[in-house]
Amino acid sequence: MQQTDFLVIGSGIAGLTYALKVANQFPDKKVLVMTKAAADETNTKYAQGGIAVVNDLENDSFQKHINDTLIAGDGLCNENVVEIVVKEGPERVQEIIDWGAKFDKEKDGDYKRGKEGGHSEFRILHHKDVTGKEMERALIDAVAKQKNIEFIKHCFVVDIITQHHLGYLVNKATPDVECYGVYVLNLETNKIEKILAKITLLATGGNGQVYRTTTNPSIATGDGVAMVYRAKGRIENMEFIQFHPTALYEPGVRGQAFLITEAVRGDGGILRNKNGEPFMEKYDDRKDLAPRDIVARAIDSEMKRTGTEHVWLDCRHFTKEKFTEHFPNIYAKCLSIGIDITQHMIPVAPAAHYSCGGIKTDEWGRSSIHNLYACGECASTGLHGANRLASNSLLEAMVFAHRCFMDSVAKISESSNSPLHKWRGVGGEVPDWNAKGTTEPKEMILITQSLKELQLVMSDYVGIVRNDVRLQRAMRRLDLLWEETEQLYESSSVSPQLLELRNMITVGYLIVKGASFRKESRGLHYNTDYPGKSNLVQNIVL
Repeated sequence: MQQTDFLVIGSGIAGLTYALKVANQFPDKKVLVMTKAAADETNTKYAQGGIAVVNDLENDSFQKHINDTLIAGDGLCNENVVEIVVKEGPERVQEIIDWGAKFDKEKDGDYKRGKEGGHSEFRILHHKDVTGKEMERALIDAVAKQKNIEFIKHCFVVDIITQHHLGYLVNKATPDVECYGVYVLNLETNKIEKILAKITLLATGGNGQVYRTTTNPSIATGDGVAMVYRAKGRIENMEFIQFHPTALYEPGVRGQAFLITEAVRGDGGILRNKNGEPFMEKYDDRKDLAPRDIVARAIDSEMKRTGTEHVWLDCRHFTKEKFTEHFPNIYAKCLSIGIDITQHMIPVAPAAHYSCGGIKTDEWGRSSIHNLYACGECASTGLHGANRLASNSLLEAMVFAHRCFMDSVAKISESSNSPLHKWRGVGGEVPDWNAKGTTEPKEMILITQSLKELQLVMSDYVGIVRNDVRLQRAMRRLDLLWEETEQLYESSSVSPQLLELRNMITVGYLIVKGASFRKESRGLHYNTDYPGKSNLVQNIVL
């Protein structure tokens, strides 16, 4: 058993920003950062486009950024949270610059600013086409200098520890569910250990691997959302899955797809159908710079209408110098598969990209479970509403990491004791993990085949366009997958593959459940049985 003051699960921009701040504030306290892979293998690393921030008040304004965010969110944004993120954003961006992150600049020393779909002004700061990777690098370098931050890599969190593990009945109606830490599977020893913490932050990222094709890395399996749901915490708006309109289409490639950032269209890239015709003007006056939900549905419609598996992104009018200056990695990737962007169009298709819903939090990042915060893509803060505005995610992660930190300062100062102390002598100590009666799984195919089935069901029935029949079919199949997987979980010793499958089935269920409850089409959720918006504007809380 380990004990720590602050436990951070996830090492993307949200988790590392929080860890760095609490470590600076409390040099005498222990900060533990856990990740199930390498420290830099996060969704942050794959964020190409940039970070949206208003730091040029002569040509932009907070109100414009707020309005753009609200329009994209299609009526479901929390306006107070939108204002908080937009107005606190510049200070947070300056912090990461001070920590060493470098954004591209003009010859006169001012920052280069890009424009992406849904934005009314040029406000996207970027580091070529690897902005997230550069920000992650700066944070890891800064964290490495802190003596009171300990990294534990290759550990898989199994469950959040609450009163449930002390023998108390915990359900959705329990008013004071508390987090005492986590059970983790140590992948080096293959043993399940317990880590107790005064404060826990979940920064576990997204859930794109629930779908057959995604821009997310293999680690994006919705672990944080699934764990909070099992612990009887509140989950919100899971039906709003953002499909990035332009992932590189490579025949036969499944899993993680290479992202063609929206900034390419911001710089003038044009979407064309199989006949070479520009088509976005048929769907929206903003053409190729419409918000992502509109562009993704337009591409999906063109693919179905023409019977093709992709459309084209035309960048042939770019000079090689212009393209390689801003998008060197995209240029190199395309060239590696025989596409010279100065002569050939790029084949693109939508892929699962970002979850706008997640663990429901308040404006300080507090979840419905005491002493448990959530930040980054795993959280539903109210910023994105029904559709995330491009490049708002990195900004949200930094602003809310700071807000979680500020609230943690007050909470950690209230008492030097762990929240568990008041339960000792009542429910006893947290028990060790009980693996009695379990055996090694005899066939890995029981896990791998269920994963394929899950991804197929979610992609075919719960994708960009949905209807009630598809959702009903998806739920029936997920019910069976859940039943089979729970039987395997109860009888087998746990493994990362089994834990991820279990989490992804839970996330799939939450997406379908939220989509089934929403009897309208709004933002990223489009149901052909309910093509219009309802008068009842509500969040779906599960």
